[in-house]
Amino acid sequence: MLARARTFTLDGLHVRSVTVEVDIRPGLSTFAIVGLADAAVREARERVRAAILNCGYEFPARRITANLAPGDVPKVGPGLDLALACAVLAASDQLPPERLEHHALFGELSLAGEVRACRGTLAVAQATLQAGLHTLVVAPRRAREAKLVEGLRVAGAHRLDSAVRILEGGEGDPLPQLPHAPKPDRRRSDAHELDLSDVHGQSQAVRALVVAAAGAHNFLLSGPPGTGKTMLAQRLPSILPPLSRSEAIEVTRIHSITSGLETDRLLSSRPFRAPHHSITTAGLIGAAQRGSVGEIVLAHRGVLFLDELSEFARPTLEALRQPLEDGRVAIVRARHSAIYPTRFSLIAATNPCPCGYAGEIERCRCTDLQMARHRRKLSGPLLDRIDLLTHLERETSYGLREHPYTSSKCAREAVMEARERQATRLRGEGIQVNADMDVAVLRRHARLDEGAKRKLSETEAFGLLSTRGQHRLLRVARTIADLAGSEHTSELHVSDALAMRADLESAAVRAA
Repeated sequence: MLARARTFTLDGLHVRSVTVEVDIRPGLSTFAIVGLADAAVREARERVRAAILNCGYEFPARRITANLAPGDVPKVGPGLDLALACAVLAASDQLPPERLEHHALFGELSLAGEVRACRGTLAVAQATLQAGLHTLVVAPRRAREAKLVEGLRVAGAHRLDSAVRILEGGEGDPLPQLPHAPKPDRRRSDAHELDLSDVHGQSQAVRALVVAAAGAHNFLLSGPPGTGKTMLAQRLPSILPPLSRSEAIEVTRIHSITSGLETDRLLSSRPFRAPHHSITTAGLIGAAQRGSVGEIVLAHRGVLFLDELSEFARPTLEALRQPLEDGRVAIVRARHSAIYPTRFSLIAATNPCPCGYAGEIERCRCTDLQMARHRRKLSGPLLDRIDLLTHLERETSYGLREHPYTSSKCAREAVMEARERQATRLRGEGIQVNADMDVAVLRRHARLDEGAKRKLSETEAFGLLSTRGQHRLLRVARTIADLAGSEHTSELHVSDALAMRADLESAAVRAA
């Protein structure tokens, strides 16, 4: 007899629909699984056999063939166990086969028949709804995560016999109680608890940080050691707006698949990734192995912070050029290709020379050759993709006694107001922030007044900006106008944006 069950498999960040076809016929007692199954799926034969017997059902002592269709899609992970077991029961007349038509089953089975949670449940729930199936049966530990998808019935099954009961029209098992959230440890320093009011002095850098947060722009901090570059970058999450619902679904989905994140609610804070400078290109961008995504994907809709930028391997940094420009990364190998989203803000910090004290004659001992090598680590094309550059100077003793430029609360309010203006203006374009505007959208929404046009013409005449640099200048100027609450981009806004980028252009020329 033939029976079919529906389930899903993960392919990187994508979810593929899988139909489990089980055929049972007279013959020697065998259990074969075909359809490009990996080792974890092939081992399901022993788990399924033990789970069926330990739940009180009969395992057919006949020839069993399980086909995982489509046959040209690799099947990975143990999440297909539950569908395989239910299809075997249906093919052996222990479960009505028609009950499997409108249900999706996703979970690993223990030898005792318990249903274990699998990573990627949120993505599977989305795929279930898109496939037109009305019910998803999963482990109760992951049921609340699946219920984040609106319009889908989710049933939790502690054991295989619970899944059979659900397929026969019964109710799911009760969901476990949520653990009480631990009380925050005030002694622990968390990046999201840091505040811009801790920064005394460096007002120009703080203002540039607010502009970068408001428009999701790329920002480079340069200066000697101890001037506050890392301190500023670590406080960026405290002024970023929360994720919108669509963004939260994207981010939660990525982290559910890649890290096995278990949650009963969508993530609200934007990702903040800060890899060490020893990271490889594969670790930053992603590898050929299926599902091996890099830090730039994990930073999607958030921030990627690269401290000590000049210490990263040059090929690793050069690999950032396409993701920064296109908002996606295409990983192509001989047997595998994948496209992942990479809409993130790059925040980087670097020293001006190998020893860090360039310009301080008494302390800097770097030779011209060492300086040239240091500058060449950051290529011109990479620097051209940076929107803002601020040089931090060493503060004098009175700098610590200065009042802070702003607090995270005030800066966050200004950033959220600016982003609301951007979202309203760009609603029809399918984007939400100025940094994502392409050339056509930029022309429609830059709204330059006569003074701004004249200022831009002057910069073109002097050859101060590349074409890409002009576009990035206008995006930053539009963000400065949004922070000021202005409908039009004025000459002052363009001049401010140019001042925040002028050193960047000269640095790009030296690096090229």
